[in-house]
Amino acid sequence: MPEPVQHVSDTAFWVAWHRAQEGKRPDALFLDPLAEKLAGERGRKIASHMGIPRAMAWSMALRTHIIDGLIRDAVKDGADMILNLGAGLDTRPYRLDLPPELQWVEVDFAPMIAYKDEALADEKPVCRLRRLVCDLGDGVARRDMLAALNTQGRRVVVLTEGVVPYLSNDQVAGLARDLAAQPHIAAWLSDYFGPLFHTLSARGKVMQRLAANAPFRFDPGDGPEDWSRFFADKGWQIDEMVYLGEEGRRLGRDLPAHPLIRLMMRFAPETRLRPYRRMNGFVRFTRGDRVRAI
Repeated sequence: MPEPVQHVSDTAFWVAWHRAQEGKRPDALFLDPLAEKLAGERGRKIASHMGIPRAMAWSMALRTHIIDGLIRDAVKDGADMILNLGAGLDTRPYRLDLPPELQWVEVDFAPMIAYKDEALADEKPVCRLRRLVCDLGDGVARRDMLAALNTQGRRVVVLTEGVVPYLSNDQVAGLARDLAAQPHIAAWLSDYFGPLFHTLSARGKVMQRLAANAPFRFDPGDGPEDWSRFFADKGWQIDEMVYLGEEGRRLGRDLPAHPLIRLMMRFAPETRLRPYRRMNGFVRFTRGDRVRAI
């Protein structure tokens, strides 16, 4: 039987399926009424194949919640364009309370754009939504697209949700430099996966099942400043870091674990738990070269 994930784009169906399940909880962090329609049976099959449903549901829900908040903050701070690179099956321009004049631009591979255009043809976004086809791995096409969009917004915020981990170090470096070259791009929202996450997840079946066709590739080093320095050298400094574990604890959704481990966590000193709470999250970059330990 072929692997359900044949291309990195397939992970979008997996993520959308988990977003749909979050909306069925009585304590849902967000509602995404279009997620189930987009994920379909394909998303359910990928989620079932990947396994560890409790951990994935926890991670996807918190990630979505965190990014929702960062987007709202960006709009409050004056962003007039959200540029979603590798947008996948994101539905924020339909479900968030956004100004109607806000420009929202989604960029992805041609098959994903075509699928989404058809699936959402009868839905109305709350803001000015456009979709563009671009292979972000094509440096020339990427730079041309960014240069054109730079002229259309005064304060552009870039979102790369679930994109950077699948790129090589050279590809991330190229993307970072290309974003920094456009003066109207003010901030960049992106994933953070630290060394402890990579160490722990390498033993799990999710990474093993992604390895064939959609492996995590980005790895700037294991030192406490390596991740931050990688981006600072390309013109982007960490302005805010929101860790999944810490946000989950704040919301009453702590790290999912076996009941015995959860009992032990209740009595463990915070210094022991902090590395686990901070092993992944989401970051807001702004322009600068400041390096900080993570």
